Amino acid sequence: MPLDTGRVSHLHLVADSDPEGPSMATFQPSVDHGVDIGAALRAAREFRGLTLQDVADATRIRQGYIEALEALRLEELPSRPFTIGYVKSYAKLLGLDGDAAVDRFKLDAPDDSEPLRAPVGVRHERDPRLGLILALGVLVVAAIVLWNVAQRAIAKDTPPAQVAQSHAIAVAAAAPRAPAGGGGGDGGSVSLGAPLPAPVESTTPEPYKTPGLDDAAANGGSADAVTAASKARAVTAAAAAPADPSQLVGLGSAFRAKGAVYGAAQADASGLILQARKPASLTVHGADGSIYFTRWMSAGEAFRAPRNGGLIAEVSDPTAFDVYNGGALTSRMTAPTAALSKLGG
Repeated sequence: MPLDTGRVSHLHLVADSDPEGPSMATFQPSVDHGVDIGAALRAAREFRGLTLQDVADATRIRQGYIEALEALRLEELPSRPFTIGYVKSYAKLLGLDGDAAVDRFKLDAPDDSEPLRAPVGVRHERDPRLGLILALGVLVVAAIVLWNVAQRAIAKDTPPAQVAQSHAIAVAAAAPRAPAGGGGGDGGSVSLGAPLPAPVESTTPEPYKTPGLDDAAANGGSADAVTAASKARAVTAAAAAPADPSQLVGLGSAFRAKGAVYGAAQADASGLILQARKPASLTVHGADGSIYFTRWMSAGEAFRAPRNGGLIAEVSDPTAFDVYNGGALTSRMTAPTAALSKLGG
């Protein structure tokens, strides 16, 4: 009978005369022996008569790891993949099924980090109606978008409608029509009348001109030239005014204050009043050039002259000032410059 030399220290010899019976491996504890895989490996090792050192030498696994594995002290063992390899090598050394030993180890010491497996025979199925509803919603949205795009394209390509004016429609409706079946080539013509004038909105207003701008442009932009031109126009207007005071409209009418009255007080007044008929400038100064009064007078404003002698009135437009003496209209200024004594004489 062949000799078993698989790292076994004790030999079992069978004599030729002994009856052939079941081998020793037949009664060897399996991986299901004991309370756990560690107890099963220890029983199989003791059955074969091997020591911990024999297993360590054969598998090149540290003896401390083998003791911890048989006692199933996982905290003393290396990482789980190494421990599983130790279990498989240890079981093969003892003649056991390595894969069955690994399955028993995983059953006795499950890994908490592994996800739970789904129950056998259970399938997770979605409601088929949910997918149908989603697909229908997508189709509705796509149809709305396409409809809007088509409407925009049609509106863009369509020419604008020609709208006739209401007056032209009324004229066409009032025009006599030829009788039905009447002869002549002009029987069906409609008279629309004369063309309508342009609407008011299309007219262009007169451009605004700054007063004195033309004079300044004609005289090189000089302010003195503008003043001289204004005085010249005033002289021309005064020359065109009626020389006879009797021709003055409203002659003899009483003075009526139509605005502010400047100048001397009523007690210190000389009786001469200059009243502006329209906006114009008025400057009253002495013979030495000292200014007594100066202002741009608005229509209706008046100046009451003091009793001081030697005062001179200078205006921008003589036709703009009426002269009142003793409260009655007597004349109108005829020159841009005049002495108050002469106006009140």
